[in-house]
Amino acid sequence: MNLKPVAMSTSLFLLLVLSAVATASATTIGVTYIQSSTQPPPEQVAATLRSLKITAVRLPVPEPSVIRTFFYTNISLFLSIPNNLLHSIAANRSAASLWLYTHVVPFYPRALITTISVGSNVLDGDPSSGNGDILLGAVRNVHRSLIDLGIRKITVSTTFSYVNIMMTSFPPSSAEFEEPINNHTLKPLLQFLSETNSSFFVNLYPYFVYKLRPEIPIGFALFQQQPYNFRDDAITGVRYRNLFDLMVDAVIAALTISGHEDIPVVVTETGWPSYGSSNELEAHPIYAEMYLNGLVCHLRSGRGTPLRKEGVAEAYIYEVFDTNTSFTNQAVMRVGTGQRWGFLHPNMSMKFKIDFSGGFSTNGMPARVVLGLLSLVFGLLI
Repeated sequence: MNLKPVAMSTSLFLLLVLSAVATASATTIGVTYIQSSTQPPPEQVAATLRSLKITAVRLPVPEPSVIRTFFYTNISLFLSIPNNLLHSIAANRSAASLWLYTHVVPFYPRALITTISVGSNVLDGDPSSGNGDILLGAVRNVHRSLIDLGIRKITVSTTFSYVNIMMTSFPPSSAEFEEPINNHTLKPLLQFLSETNSSFFVNLYPYFVYKLRPEIPIGFALFQQQPYNFRDDAITGVRYRNLFDLMVDAVIAALTISGHEDIPVVVTETGWPSYGSSNELEAHPIYAEMYLNGLVCHLRSGRGTPLRKEGVAEAYIYEVFDTNTSFTNQAVMRVGTGQRWGFLHPNMSMKFKIDFSGGFSTNGMPARVVLGLLSLVFGLLI
């Protein structure tokens, strides 16, 4: 019996499967952690996050004691510099160095600090306020200070709110950034990000867009695969099956119009509240669980978005515990306050069942299927 054709065909099949594995998107899924006196100590939190297979943590309030708890955990850290320091950092590079000597130098690389956001939602739409110039100066000074310290693997950017910077978001192919913010601040910032191989950071909440646009089906916002849960881009003919992808592609289209279509996009905050005010019926544990599971499953699938096959580079779920954070300086304030966004109770038990590890997945093919096919191929080849 001649087994050569069988070996050749199975070898070809193996190559096709491995090629699919190699091209799968590798979106990093992280979480936002804000320390509070009502929560367990950071050491317990870090241990719990490791047990949940979480590999990235964003620290909007990066206290040195919290950073230290992530020594040798192999969890990457995303640090933020508070807005009230930007003026001094923009005016004097020594202020940037002082912040780095307090929050980075004593810990790096034992703590895997990979990213710094210089401020969050700083822009107010008025270029005469000078906030745009201050922001650009602060971002550049932090980057230069890192270079002076010989640290070249930490990327620097700043964080925007989706609802504050998008002038047009539907259809996604026609999306643009707000003016005059775009020409005055975003374009020079994007040039900096391109030159330094950094990413565009954006807080992106389908919940708030859904609340502002009541014609959007809630299933479309919650990753529910139902026949009517879609929106078509009439210009490109692309069909969107969830609101998250639509919003991400609006950002990507705006980046493209600005001449920087290759800059990676990092979703610095996203989530769904499990509790809200009396008029927020959709702020419910069931919906929060549906959104978070749908998000994780979608990002793990490797499908990306219609405009970018690799999708977003990273996405951070907001948040680990309920901190009753107000969304300062965001247009979303008009759709409700006092929401609870955490996925852990203070006793460290989970509010919802979420599989953050997800295994690996290839272009929507479950990991168990891929592994089964590989086992079959190797069995035939032996």
